[in-house]
Order: sequence, then C-alpha cells, then structure tokens
Amino acid sequence: MIVLTMTNCPIGLRGDLTKWLLEISPGVFVGQVSARVRDHLWERIRDTITDGRVTMVFNTNNEQRMDFRVHNSTWEPIDFDGIKLVLRPSPSRIKQLGELRLGFSKASKKQMAKRVSKKRRSRYPDTYVVIDVETSGLNPEEHEIIELGAVLVKHHEISEWFSVLVAPNHTITLAIEEITGISNAMLQEHGVELSAAVQQFIDFVKDLPVVSHNVDFDYGFLRKACCQCNIPMISNRHIDTLTLSRRLVRRVNNYKLKTLAEHFGVEVNHKHRSLTDCETTFHLFEKLIELSDSDLS
Repeated sequence: MIVLTMTNCPIGLRGDLTKWLLEISPGVFVGQVSARVRDHLWERIRDTITDGRVTMVFNTNNEQRMDFRVHNSTWEPIDFDGIKLVLRPSPSRIKQLGELRLGFSKASKKQMAKRVSKKRRSRYPDTYVVIDVETSGLNPEEHEIIELGAVLVKHHEISEWFSVLVAPNHTITLAIEEITGISNAMLQEHGVELSAAVQQFIDFVKDLPVVSHNVDFDYGFLRKACCQCNIPMISNRHIDTLTLSRRLVRRVNNYKLKTLAEHFGVEVNHKHRSLTDCETTFHLFEKLIELSDSDLS
C-alpha cells in the first residue's frame, strides 16, 4: 500500500494518479499498486510537478516494513544505523538550503549541481526501447493500428530494430496513405493479424523502459489492442519526450516531433513510418538528456 501527499498538484497529474490511486482528501492519494507502477508514478510526479511538495510512503521488505520518498521538501531523508529517518531542518539549515537554491554560495552551488546532475543522469536509462504506433486515425475507439515499430537502445546507441505492418479490418483513407507512406496494397500483402503483431511487439520490448513521443496516444491504441486480443498490457516504466520537451525546451512554435527535431538539427523523414519516427524520437531524447544535464552544469 502507498500513501501519497502533495501540494499544488497539476490537473493532468491528478488525472494520472487517480487511474491507480484513490484521492481521499485534496492532495492525499492512497492505493495498492505494484512496485513497477509505484516507480512509474513517482517518475511521472517528478517530471510534472514544479513547485509543489510531495511525500510518498509505501510498504517494503525492510526492518521498518516501510520506506518513503520526498520531493521539493526541506525535510531530508537520512540513514541512521540502517534505519531511515527524516531530518527536520534547523533554521540555519533552511537558510543554507535557500542559499544553495539561489546560488549565493558558489562552492555550495557547484557541489549541489554535481549531486543533482548525478541524480538526474541516473533518472535516464542507458538501455531502453523507443516505440511508435502508426494508426488509421486518432481515436482508439474508432481507428486501428496499421504499424508497430521499436528500436532497442543500448548505451545510447541503437542496436536492434523491430517493425511490423498490421492488417486492419477496414481500408485506410488516402490521407493516411499520404501521411504515412503506407498503402492499402502494402497492408493487404504484408500485414499480419493484430494479435500476432502485438505479441511480437511485446516480446521485443520485454520489461525495458519505454520512450515515446506523446506516449498517451501510443498507449491508448496499445491498450485497446491488448484488450481486443486478450493480451496483458505492458506496464513498463515509460518516458514521454513530449512532456520532457515542454519542461526543457523554449522558443519553439509547437512541440510536434518534427518541430523539435528540426530545432535540435535532427534530420527528419517526412513520411510517418514507425521506424523513422522511432529513430527521430531516439535522437530527440538524447538531445533532451544533454540539455537537462547542461542546465545543471
């Protein structure tokens, strides 16, 4: 069981949390979720919340039978002879923390930047899978998956590729053919059944972290497909480059994948095929990691 308390919770984040947890009071969420879901929720919170304070308490197999995490708090978790406690800061410590945040002490600022940079880098995996889903439209309830793509990234280099065309139940429109470069003839000749395609895709992704641009769109179609095919939905930790870009990138007209890629000088293929979009998202994600680290240097 976990108990989550926060202040200044964004509306979008509240919506994500209430998919898994029950909000029993404003800013107080409780529920019973797996460790994987718990870690995913914590990553989502840290990526989304700005000036709010967050505390998460959860059951775990240690001497205390519990553990906790804090974010944007002056109360600091400390280890005391193997027991995790919370240090309530003294007025002098609060002043010191304020100086660190405002940059009054150059030495302290550099020291803090090194610690935060190390922590930030650990948030971004060295090995992950970038995914992309091409569809016959925008609504998972009305439209279908026509292509699944993914690339496996190891130590920040693409090492494996996966792509499969999916045979839809209905013909796709001329507009979709022009956008994707996928024709009805290609789908009829090379498309496989949805259940086989989804299972191959899940086998490729395994339990690795997933990176996607607008992950809610991709997961919406994947969730519907898994439900139709009676296949368990993947619950991997995922990172949304759309959300990350909105937090890190300024002075762009919009946050579409093509716009962001051009902003960072990444070559873009104008046809929306799964593999080309996966490769573009990979390059964008690596640029965002660099940008995130440079902000702390």
